[in-house]
Amino acid sequence: MQMLYDSESFVVVHMQANADDALPNLPTLVRHGFEIVDKRTGKEIYLDGSWAEMFHKQIAAWQLNTPTEEEVETTLEGYAELAQNPVLMH
Repeated sequence: MQMLYDSESFVVVHMQANADDALPNLPTLVRHGFEIVDKRTGKEIYLDGSWAEMFHKQIAAWQLNTPTEEEVETTLEGYAELAQNPVLMH
């Protein structure tokens, strides 16, 4: 797990698959994803599969051309609109 972004409004965490933690002799699906937490609403969304690939491309574009905080927040806000899951502490 790697925190990629933390602001007053959002947190973005990259959840990386770790095949070494898999149980022996059991099939594993090694995937990664991104969790986006909207601090304003207390909701989160987990992106995996094609959504994660699309978001990863966005991050790669940001690495080539450093965006403003406003540009990042606007992009994250678009994803956060899809968030349905409340953030739960456990």
